[in-house]
Amino acid sequence: MLKRFSIIMHIMNRLDSQTRAQVINCLIEGCSIRATVRMTGVSKKTVMRLLVEVGEVCADFQSRVFRNLRSKRLQLDEMWAWIYCKDKNRTEEIARKHPDAGDVWLWVCVDADTKLVPSWRLGQRDLVTAKDFVEDIAKRVKGRVQITTDALRTYLNVIEDAFGGECDYAQLHKIYGAPHENETRYSPAKCIGCEMKEVNGRPDPKHVSTSFVERQNWTVRTNMRRYTRLSNGFSRKLENHAAATALNYFAYNFIKIHRTLRISPAMAAGISDRLWSVEDLVALWEQYERRAERAA
Repeated sequence: MLKRFSIIMHIMNRLDSQTRAQVINCLIEGCSIRATVRMTGVSKKTVMRLLVEVGEVCADFQSRVFRNLRSKRLQLDEMWAWIYCKDKNRTEEIARKHPDAGDVWLWVCVDADTKLVPSWRLGQRDLVTAKDFVEDIAKRVKGRVQITTDALRTYLNVIEDAFGGECDYAQLHKIYGAPHENETRYSPAKCIGCEMKEVNGRPDPKHVSTSFVERQNWTVRTNMRRYTRLSNGFSRKLENHAAATALNYFAYNFIKIHRTLRISPAMAAGISDRLWSVEDLVALWEQYERRAERAA
């Protein structure tokens, strides 16, 4: 009875489709939560709840449709962020109140041809997360694929175990110059060279690159407020961070036109036959809600 009452109250307090679309539009265009509140008039608590709910829908839908992909070249990389505070500032008191506080890494896979992001993972930069991430990629692609990563040693056995002999794998080690004495900078050091290492199969040297995935990381930092450098837009909860990441990649894959392709990555990969709109995402979300209500 209590569960049914909660569902009824949730339905009564539900935002209309137009307001939902306005909130989502703000979030996928890089606005912070507080900026979204000011522009839409929706309360902060409601915006946060909306973000988590639509993020779960985005994650589930992409997980279901990104299957049997005919990818030929994949690029993998990791991007650092933090939840609540950085590891170096985490205290015992903070750890008790916020168990997820500390550094978090976003593992990203990009199809070099279609620019699709078929898989990502949030976790530590460790073997457990790497294994989960690479195994998920292996389940989504069909046929032989060439893979390029950076020089992170964790990838070596993980990719071989997940793909076996069905991939051509190379690592690209970028060499950066040392900063000048007393130099203050907010960007990576200058790249002065690259070293390629063939690991599995026979990777084509012409396509051993991480440029596309690194460019995609820049897109994430531009479009998702939580990844903006030198700002206070970081996440306070891992749940919210994961939801924002899933929503961002849904917008990237389905809603936004890729400048080079002139279509969305999902269209380039043959997953969608049209360009999605935010209203389409809201309609998908409402389908999930109706399904959940019937199940309850």
